[in-house]
Amino acid sequence: MWRRLAQILGLLVFILGWGVVACTLVLDHWRVAQQGGQGGASVVTVAWYWSNLWKDCYEDSTAVVNCVDFGVLWVVKSYVQGVRGLLMTGLALGSVGTVLACFGMECTYVGGTQRTKDKMLMVSSAFHFLGCVSDMAGYCLYINRVAAAFLHAKADPSKLSYDIGTALYLGLAGCCLILLGCVLHCVTACRGTHPQRMQHSHYSGNPMVPFIRDEDLSVYQGKTSLHGHSSLSVRWTDSNAFPLSKTTSSNVVIV
Repeated sequence: MWRRLAQILGLLVFILGWGVVACTLVLDHWRVAQQGGQGGASVVTVAWYWSNLWKDCYEDSTAVVNCVDFGVLWVVKSYVQGVRGLLMTGLALGSVGTVLACFGMECTYVGGTQRTKDKMLMVSSAFHFLGCVSDMAGYCLYINRVAAAFLHAKADPSKLSYDIGTALYLGLAGCCLILLGCVLHCVTACRGTHPQRMQHSHYSGNPMVPFIRDEDLSVYQGKTSLHGHSSLSVRWTDSNAFPLSKTTSSNVVIV
């Protein structure tokens, strides 16, 4: 039962993280810069410059926003194109992983045997992990450019000093949610396998003679003695005394 609950929770976390990353594609304020706002004057003028993956905008203190959309694809800055490609690749991989996760969950009646479902769940986690890595690479690339612009502005005060915007923080939080979903699904898919006990009559060499109680025997016949004890040929009927897969006959020693 706990596996099903963990798998459902992991899928919901996947979808939530994937949705947050998808929303950052259209959100504003990937980077923000403020100009003006200094005291000492009767009228304080403040202007904000912000950008996202599709446009650059200017907003004054009267809340008037003027934006310039990016032109055709080949005139867009190379790092912006790279961020777009990485995020879209991550979203595509996440979509495939979500579909595989639905087939690999225990609560669904498709996907084959339980072993096949576990493998499918592991493959789903791998797709989500690769998508998360692609998303994080895109965010880190943009953050690197923002940090570089910030350092250049420190060296040259005439340039705008950009800061990291809200969209980048939300995107990184979405990546963390995707990683959490990967961990939950991997934990539920890794089942512990215990080797089945073999019947002692199949062991090679000299098998250990088991010791049982008289009340665990139903049929016995005395044959010979072994070190002063009676050696019996018995038929096991109590599965709790010796866990065999089927009723067998063997030699035991009564103590």
